[in-house]
Amino acid sequence: MTASEPHPQTGQPVGLPVDARPAPWPGPVTLKGRYGRVEKLKPDHVADLWKVFAGQDRVWTYIATAGPFASVDEFAPFIALRAAADDPYAYAIVDASDRAVGYFTLLRIEPAMRVIEVGHVMYSPALQRMPLGTEAQYLLACYVFETLGYRRYEWKCDSLNAASRRAALRYGFIYEGTFRQHIIAKGRNRDNAWFSMLDSEWPARKRNFERWLALENFDGEGRQKLSLSALNQQQA
Repeated sequence: MTASEPHPQTGQPVGLPVDARPAPWPGPVTLKGRYGRVEKLKPDHVADLWKVFAGQDRVWTYIATAGPFASVDEFAPFIALRAAADDPYAYAIVDASDRAVGYFTLLRIEPAMRVIEVGHVMYSPALQRMPLGTEAQYLLACYVFETLGYRRYEWKCDSLNAASRRAALRYGFIYEGTFRQHIIAKGRNRDNAWFSMLDSEWPARKRNFERWLALENFDGEGRQKLSLSALNQQQA
């Protein structure tokens, strides 16, 4: 139930007052972690990204308007456009060896409402199930909530994309429902599943991210001891 208070004139229940100043637009920051970094996507990332995405048609199935690409000559203009856009605003995910292994974006940016979405999450096989993939989400969420001051952080995906739905819940987003026949994606119907995380929820989610990412959470072979899903389910 949303917190409320009586309207001062009518007595009807209304939402609590909030700081109505707009949030800033995302910028070309570099967010550094233990396993790698997040930085503004640039056309220069094309060579690295093509190496890890070439032939990986499955990663494009649920991307609504792009891919897969048959050659780097097709892929490069797409990355150049993605890098130049203000919304979605794209970031490369770079591993400890300075190799770009994926990217994601901030999109549907509404500074006045302080609402923003993470999307176009493109994790190559070189990034999937690696600590850097989780760390990148942690770094971006820190930036969204703590530096930019957004109130609501969204995650949306094709309702048939089971991996993306699992990822949203694992990272601590809350499922809010499914918008039926929400868009037409590559000539097919797409129902969109909606998830969100609020600024009031972020401190607990941050602790869980940091507990999972801690060196002591991994054994000598790099296997996790506590799962992030379990940590976040305890507070769902």
